[in-house]
Amino acid sequence: MAMNNQQARLSGGDNDEFEAVNSDFLSIHDLERFWQQALNLRYVILGVIVFSLIIGLVVTLLQTPLYRSTARIEISQIESDVTNIGDVELQNIAGDRQYFATQYELLESRSLANRVARAGNFDRNEAFRTAFGLAEKGISENTIGSILRSNITIEPISSSNLVDIKFSSPDAKLSAEIANLWALEFLGTNFDKRFGSNVDAQKFLADQISEMREKLQLSEQELIDYANANEIVNITPIATEEGSTGGGQTLASSILSALSGDLARATAARIEAESALRANAAAVGSIDASAGLKSRLSEVQAKLASLKSQFGPSYPQIVALSAEEASIRSSMQGASNDMSRELQANLRKASLQEQALQREFNRAKSGYLGQQGQGVRYGILKREVDTNRQLYDALLQRYKEIGVVGAGKNNMILVDKAEIAKQPYEPSLSKNMLLAFLFGAFASGGLVFLRETMDQSIRNPSDVKRILDLPVLGLIPLIPDDDINAQLNDKKSELNEAYQATRTNLTFLTDNGAPATLMFTSTRPDEGKTLTAVAVAESLGHLGKRVLYMDADLRNSGLHEIFDNVPKQGAGLSGFLAGSDDYQQSIVNLESHPFDILPSGRKPPNPGELLAGPRMQSLLEKLGATYDHIIVDSPPVLGLADALEIAAVVDGVVFVIEANSGKVRTIQQALGRLESSGARIFGAVVTKLDDRNMSYGYGYGYGYGHSYGDNGDS
Repeated sequence: MAMNNQQARLSGGDNDEFEAVNSDFLSIHDLERFWQQALNLRYVILGVIVFSLIIGLVVTLLQTPLYRSTARIEISQIESDVTNIGDVELQNIAGDRQYFATQYELLESRSLANRVARAGNFDRNEAFRTAFGLAEKGISENTIGSILRSNITIEPISSSNLVDIKFSSPDAKLSAEIANLWALEFLGTNFDKRFGSNVDAQKFLADQISEMREKLQLSEQELIDYANANEIVNITPIATEEGSTGGGQTLASSILSALSGDLARATAARIEAESALRANAAAVGSIDASAGLKSRLSEVQAKLASLKSQFGPSYPQIVALSAEEASIRSSMQGASNDMSRELQANLRKASLQEQALQREFNRAKSGYLGQQGQGVRYGILKREVDTNRQLYDALLQRYKEIGVVGAGKNNMILVDKAEIAKQPYEPSLSKNMLLAFLFGAFASGGLVFLRETMDQSIRNPSDVKRILDLPVLGLIPLIPDDDINAQLNDKKSELNEAYQATRTNLTFLTDNGAPATLMFTSTRPDEGKTLTAVAVAESLGHLGKRVLYMDADLRNSGLHEIFDNVPKQGAGLSGFLAGSDDYQQSIVNLESHPFDILPSGRKPPNPGELLAGPRMQSLLEKLGATYDHIIVDSPPVLGLADALEIAAVVDGVVFVIEANSGKVRTIQQALGRLESSGARIFGAVVTKLDDRNMSYGYGYGYGYGHSYGDNGDS
């Protein structure tokens, strides 16, 4: 269906503005739409919530009271590693999630539940059987364990090492008893695991120590026997059980080492004596045997030189000093000879000592080299003794440490014993009523959602374009029947403003303005097509146009509901179609309205045949010579052929759709019938918009004023 430029402007301008505004507020509109639906169903929603509350109250009264008791334990962050034979240390496992997760799982394990069942002897416990409806004796341990596990709750306390053990049952005393028993059995299990392992480890280590002691003794004896057999004297004693073995040294190696040191020192002494003798010889050549004599000699020589410059050789002081000079020189010569003889004696002594030690060193070296072959085997045996000694010491140390750990405390303790509850924790009236209210609220929300999503009526005017592919020509608010005429006559009323906006859009349908012959129809009766046709005729008439309103609904005219001064009898349209030529006599001129009316006339027996005849087209052509616009009010489309016959002879059709009523599928069927007849459908007018449509942004105050008034179209 092609549209001209004016029509394209209409559908692509104002309607696009509707779409843009709607999309901008889509999320808000959706909420408002659901809220409006909730308001429409408020009594149903209230009933659902009240019913849910009643059910919650009944369930609360029928529930068996349950009592819960809580025992609290502490799980330490310290655990001993008793299986490692290396160095033992207490390991801090703070933050070890895996460890604590394991303990929580053990608290809920089937094995612990069965242990509690055995400890409590619950198969013979009358209170237990009564509380859980177990009338028969001889209940299996697994059955009791399953019942216990289904009623136990393990709740770790955040940011702590504390764990709450909660048990629920119809018997308050029984709940406290089982909660305490559960905690004690868990602590006992952990104690057995920790310190039972210590006992086993001590026994194992004692056997290993005995075995290693025998092995150590055998290796030490083998080492001693080999040393004796080969005359290997170890001057470092073999350690006993209370000590440790050091690195052994044989007598030969010790003697050789000592002689080596003595020889080195003798050689150094000999070299020192030689150096001293050479130094003395050099001192004798330079008359430098004594520093004191030399200093005195220098003083005497200086005085002699000073006196000789002043006096003659016979001067007494010069004679005395000359004699002293000769005496000093003689003394220096004698001291040098004595020192030389002493140094030579020292050199001879050092040389003899060195030679003697060299001979002893050579003999010891020969003996040591003779023991080298036996020394390799001796070293192997010695290292074996050392290794056995280290292992023995490690096992002995480990044995002593486990003994200390085994005497410690359990890393888990009972902090608080469970007490007998004074009040049941279930059923909780407040909790059940809250749940019932929430259920009712969610059920109501689901009802609102289903009601809204399954509603197939046109509620959002933008759906006319999106679903039906029709431009929206007008949006008409819902007005009470007794107020319609007053609003039509009031230029400032919302109904009058709405139809003025509709008329403005109609002027864009063709290049020459509104079509000359325009039919108004709908899917079914009472959708507002007659009022819309009359209002459009009224609005066009106020523009100075010559307008004729033609009531072509020959079966059920609604014109008299609007105008009480229009004659109900007369030839009218039906008379002309039936053969009368005096149609002008049937036209009614209303002084209070700017348009003329051609009533439908008497109800004929065959309306469809009359409308299908050639006289309808002929009449429109004759009236077209007199009037600028002919507004044809036709019957509804579905169930009748009347509208299809009229649509074939008019310029176009305006389809009226009542909001919030009728299904989209039915509307589509009606439009399909019109299109199949060759009708040109210009667009749709959505009528009876109320508060339910405000959520889409299409109330009069928003929809009309924003969409059309801002553009200056009316």
